[in-house]
Amino acid sequence: MDSDRFSPVRRIIRFALEEDLGPGDATTRATVDPHTPGEAILMAREKMTLAGLAVFKLTFLEIDATLTFEAPYKDGDAVPRGATVCRIKGRLASILSGERTALNFLQRMSGIATLTRRYVEEAKGTKVKILDTRKTAPGLRWCDKYAVRTGGGQNHRFGLFDGILIKDNHIAAAGSIAKAVSKAREGSAHTLRVEVEVEDYAGVKEACGAGADIILLDNMTPSEMKKSVDIINGAALVEASGGITLDTLKEIASTGVDFISVGALTHSPAAADFSLEISSVSNNTRH
Repeated sequence: MDSDRFSPVRRIIRFALEEDLGPGDATTRATVDPHTPGEAILMAREKMTLAGLAVFKLTFLEIDATLTFEAPYKDGDAVPRGATVCRIKGRLASILSGERTALNFLQRMSGIATLTRRYVEEAKGTKVKILDTRKTAPGLRWCDKYAVRTGGGQNHRFGLFDGILIKDNHIAAAGSIAKAVSKAREGSAHTLRVEVEVEDYAGVKEACGAGADIILLDNMTPSEMKKSVDIINGAALVEASGGITLDTLKEIASTGVDFISVGALTHSPAAADFSLEISSVSNNTRH
């Protein structure tokens, strides 16, 4: 496992374990000898796209670095229902204490990846790229956005610091789209693209005239999107957003937009269904 790649998530794992364990696992401490070794099996209860297996492992290793893992699958794999995803060997007390927190990460991340893969598959045959948004669970953005990438989607900006997206309130505060774009150009690094959110044809034309790099069509109908793409005519990249579902994706993709951003990927994914069961207990308990 490339630990450097996952270093940003270690702080998240430690906080989550502290939240769950507090001063210790009272139930396991009372019922399980701390030295009893054994094995647990992680199984998929449904078909899914796997994401977060490394985070799952790191969670257990934060509790007990002696635990070992055997995993025939990796993040991004399509996992069939009933498959054994991972075997964990070592102290059963450590496995029991980390179980819930590790599963919480894995279930959410695999749920996001599975949903993202459905959107990506639905967009096949078009030029559209599926993007996420900043509508992530507080504190879990790294995990949520990693899961989107694992499912085949792409990340929009990670936070407020690495991209410029001028929205309606920015426009109201600046005075107009043109003024907002001008100020953004003057006050930011040349490497940052300027994106402007618009709601009507007048906004599309003003954003084009102001030299926006990307124009976000917010809550427009497919016919309005198609006409907006025609107005823009290649002068900027075009993103569609606002209430887009799997049922409407194909029609929107056919309008000529370059990106479709879907908040639902991270704000309301269904958790993937896993089970973690103790499969063997060794009698070689040390006292």
